[in-house]
Amino acid sequence: MRILYLLNVSNPNRLSADSGFTFAELLTPALADAGTEVTVAAPVAMGDPRVTFEPTVAPATKYRARFDPGLGQLTELIRRRRPDVVVANQIEAAPAIRAALLEAGSDALIAGYCHYLPFSFADTGQLTKDPSLDDGGLGSSVLLAFAAGLAACDRLLVHSSTAASWTTAVAARTGVDLGQKLHVVPAPRDERLVRDPADAAAPNGEAAALYNHRLYAHYGTAAFTALARRLVAEAPVTLTVMDLFGQRSPERVRLDPSPERHRDELASLPGVRIASDRGDRIRYRNQLAGAHFALAPLRPGCPWSMSVIDCQGMGLPVIAPRTGWLAEHIAEDLLFDTADQAVAIATRLATDTEFYRVQAKRAHAATADLTPAAVAARYLEALR
Repeated sequence: MRILYLLNVSNPNRLSADSGFTFAELLTPALADAGTEVTVAAPVAMGDPRVTFEPTVAPATKYRARFDPGLGQLTELIRRRRPDVVVANQIEAAPAIRAALLEAGSDALIAGYCHYLPFSFADTGQLTKDPSLDDGGLGSSVLLAFAAGLAACDRLLVHSSTAASWTTAVAARTGVDLGQKLHVVPAPRDERLVRDPADAAAPNGEAAALYNHRLYAHYGTAAFTALARRLVAEAPVTLTVMDLFGQRSPERVRLDPSPERHRDELASLPGVRIASDRGDRIRYRNQLAGAHFALAPLRPGCPWSMSVIDCQGMGLPVIAPRTGWLAEHIAEDLLFDTADQAVAIATRLATDTEFYRVQAKRAHAATADLTPAAVAARYLEALR
């Protein structure tokens, strides 16, 4: 099988903060191990020399990635690589890929991976457009482009059962028949971020907590900041917040200045430390290894989080709000509905060694089926 993997890199200057790139970097060598011929068209190359690289230009904004896929370049690329399957990691680009296949005279399948859902559903069933994709009122257009992409794909892959449910609901509301083409294929864990929880020291009355998520406003960072104040004041906890982006370009800051604003506010809190891995995976692992437990994002309607998987692979229990995929994936004892409950769980992790050890083992076990080889096998099965 020849796969042409189209990858939009949204953070080319800080690849460690780009989950789509990390996913591809982990998955494509495993696909090559399985005998697949893989070409990645992206602004940056994969590290494995068996994965052919076709350079593309990084889109200037998240809207260009969705509305300006470059039909002429796609057609030429398809003619040159002659794929059996084209993977669209930007679902909104799938109609353009279909048109390019027609121009190129190719009968390749289009497999769309829904890395980012531009919507979520509240527990009441209410559909909410992603506020980060609603600049200038574009949210409805992005949602409709996503639905058009669903219609253009032959196969659709999503991270989780939660994401599958939401994608199915959006398809039904927009008149798209998904048939049997939707498959749940979770992202692979990073084997560099795996540790036996027995090798980690349990807290002894005081715990180091970690928050390793993007600081965008739509990730629930304001609510997390309020919770952080309470955690460091009321629980025996110190908190490290990862600055995953570092210095962003003026263009990205102008489009959304919330990460810088929230970072500065968190840095002003007593008991909170801001840390950076400087884009280095070893430094990132060391930050995780120095923590006892982690906190999930308070993002309304979270469909999946690579950062949560990173922590669990290292044997770190993750405290999470009872919402979206987090409610599906996190152990019941670590889910909260109120800030009071979150503080109580953090306190118990810091002071109850037996409870901590059990939760650390459960966290690590939750990633056992996410090895790159196992995920690649599921991925290829979904493409057949």
